[in-house]
This record gives sequence, structure tokens and C-alpha cells, in this order.
Amino acid sequence: MPKRPSSALIAGSVCVTIVAASALGITAFGLSTSGRGAPVRPTPEPDQTTVTVRVWDDTVAAGYEQAFETFERDNPDIDVEVDVVPYDQYFDSLAADVDAGTADDIFWLNSSNYTGYADDGQLLDIDRVLGTTARAAWSPAVVDQFTTEDGHLWGVPQLSDGGIALYYNADLLDAAGIDPAVLDDLSWAPGGGEGDTLLPVLEALTRDAAGHTAADPAFDGTPVQYGYNAGNDLQAIWLDYLASAGGSLENEDSSAFVFDSEEARVAFQYLVDLVQVHRVAPPAASTNEHADFSRDQFTSGTMALFQSGLYNLSPIASTADFDWGVARMPAGPDGRVSVTNGIVAAGNAATPHRDDTAKVLAWLGSSDGARHIGAQGAAVPAVIGAQQVYYDYWEGEGVDVSPFFDVIDDGPTIAAPTGIYGRTQSVIEPTFDDMFTGRLSVADALTKAQTDANALLDD
Repeated sequence: MPKRPSSALIAGSVCVTIVAASALGITAFGLSTSGRGAPVRPTPEPDQTTVTVRVWDDTVAAGYEQAFETFERDNPDIDVEVDVVPYDQYFDSLAADVDAGTADDIFWLNSSNYTGYADDGQLLDIDRVLGTTARAAWSPAVVDQFTTEDGHLWGVPQLSDGGIALYYNADLLDAAGIDPAVLDDLSWAPGGGEGDTLLPVLEALTRDAAGHTAADPAFDGTPVQYGYNAGNDLQAIWLDYLASAGGSLENEDSSAFVFDSEEARVAFQYLVDLVQVHRVAPPAASTNEHADFSRDQFTSGTMALFQSGLYNLSPIASTADFDWGVARMPAGPDGRVSVTNGIVAAGNAATPHRDDTAKVLAWLGSSDGARHIGAQGAAVPAVIGAQQVYYDYWEGEGVDVSPFFDVIDDGPTIAAPTGIYGRTQSVIEPTFDDMFTGRLSVADALTKAQTDANALLDD
């Protein structure tokens, strides 16, 4: 079991050197960035096979490049190229490329988007390719997440996200007279009622151009400093609030959605009110359009609290030039309940280089192949033998990552969405966008989204 650090809660101005995909790195290691469609690839050497790997995270891609440098030295007949596709384009372009027969040999998948490919026979069966004993080296939670009911595993576990926590700007808290230790005990209550300690803190941390806080009657409703990142963010925000209110996203056998419930109405109304009524979070028009809008506000020093996961730790550490730290996420009526998630590298069943693709998958699933993911703090490897370097890295930087793990070790969790969400995201997400902008009421949006999504599942 890896040892997690127990360093001080406040991380000072952390200076982190994250390996960048610079022009030199692109030339040296063959990294190409693809916005959509089939990537443009250099011509391999005549005696080489090119195996391509598609991901959506630049910092992990940089770790992959180091790992593949070693792999290519030991396998000179294989050239491995990494394609980085932005997350907001990733799954649309992947689906188009798989349908067209031009997809990469290996590509990342999350739990919402793998079952359709598995059901259609478009993924390599990892147990057949690498053997059933390979599972022992990987995080059991991620293995279980990507194993279908028939017992087949459809990807090599790569990342284990831990849970959700609360990044904070220590300078802004100090200016507001708020002790960071207070954050660990924050709770939200329906309608901001009795027992709500979160909303007063968010109001105190939100300011307009004249310096009025959101609690001041003179507040003009147009913040230049936001308190929090409430918005249509499934993993970091609303799924955790839904669970903390006692609600569920899917039924027990993941065959239908059940989020049109009283618990969901309570949770989503609270979040929408943070945006539309209290104005302590950015306008939904901005966060709906730009997935990283809130993170960018946080790293630029204009947002005090940013609720998110380990997947944003490296970007924050490499860009924030103020004192910051990590605290526990707020609790709700049913306590503190976080989602936890994983990512796999799936093999394309249509690859013309099956044997060489299998070699790359085996390397990605090994301790040596995965250690570079965590060595510079990019993400927690799902390969158990490679995890300690991640904890050691952040302990050395003075960052306490324990809130991301304590939330899932100490209490209940909510499962990440299954494949039914990936199949219906195109109807759920726009409706939720309209809910957060106020174009639809919370009750109407939940009913419409669930009805439309379940109808799509029944087609």
C-alpha cells in the first residue's frame, strides 16, 4: 500500500517543473496534437512499425514521452507516437475516427465512454492480449470499473483519480480573515438554510470592483473575484452534490437514470442559486462554453476556492503564483460523498499492428512504463507499483494530497457514470447547461434530461 504524505495543509508558492510538450519535445519524441479527425503522422523508418496512442492530457502525455523513449530503445522496431486531443473534442473525434477506421492503435477511455466500444467489438480484450494475471498489478477499483458483467477487461488501467477536494487561495482567505482550517468543516444545507456554513464563506470571498463582498447590500452582482466554481461540472461538482444530498445518478443495474428526484432538486437548486442568486460563482455562460474557465480564474488569482480532483493538481502547481493549499470538499445533508474515477488505455481491435500494440499496452501496464506518469506529479498511476513516486513527488513539493484520498477512504463514494451516460450525454449536458444559465428551472431541467436520456436508452 503506498504511503501518502502528511505534510502541512498549506502549500507555499509551489514551483513545479512539469515536462512540457515543447517544440523540441515534439521533434524528439514524435508528439503531435490533433484537434479532430485522423492525426497527421511523420513517415516511420522503413524497418519500424508506428503505434499511436491518443490521450487528452498534456502533462501525462509528457510523462508518456519519457516512458516511450525507454520503450523504443528496447524495441527499436517500434516507433510510438502520442496524439493529444483536447478533452472537449476528444470523444466526438474518437467516435468519428473509429467509425472511419482511422483511430489510433491505443486510446484513452473513461467509464462513461467505453461500454459502447466494447459492445461493438471495437476494443481488444485485455485478458486475452496480456493474460488474466496482469490484473494483479493494477488498481482493483479501476479494473472493476472497466470490467463488464461478462468478466472481460477492456483497457489497461492508467490513472486513478482519487476523490474530490477543495483547492484554496491562501492569500485571498487571509485578506478575508478566514482561517484555512475552517474549510475542512464546511457544510451546505438545502436553500442555504440552517447549518449552512459554506454559503457565508463563499459570500465573504466574493467581491465586486468596489470591494464589496457578496454579503454586502452594496454588492453590485458583478464579481471581479469569485468565491467558488459552482457549475455544470459532473465530476468535480454536481455528481458529488447529488450524492451528498442522498441522490443517485443511475439505478442499481445502470440500465436507466434516476436523477429526477427530490434529492437532486435540492442539490441542483443549491448549485444554481450559487450562480444565479448569490453570484458567488462565475456565470454559466462562461463555464458552459469553456471547461477550464474556473480553473483559469483560480490560477490567475481571481477565484478563492476551486473544487476539483487530482487531475488539476499539476496545472495548478505549475501556474499559480500565490500561496495555495488543499482542504476537504464540503459536506451535504448526507455527509461528504465524492466520486472516484479511473482512466484506461484501450487497444483498438482494428489495429493493423496487433502484436506491437500489445507490446505497448504491456509497457503501459508495467511499473517501469507507468512510473513517469507520477514521477513529475502529473497523475496517480493506476499501476500499483508506480504509485509511490507520485506521493513522494508531492510530499517533496510540500503539497498535502491526503484530502483527495481521505474523502474516499473515510466515507461512502458515488460511482462514476457508466456507459449509459456516454450514450446520452448529448441530451443531458445541453439541458443542464440551460438549467445553470436559468433558461430552464431545476425541476423542468431534471425531468426533461431524465426523460430524454431514458428514451434514448430505450431506442
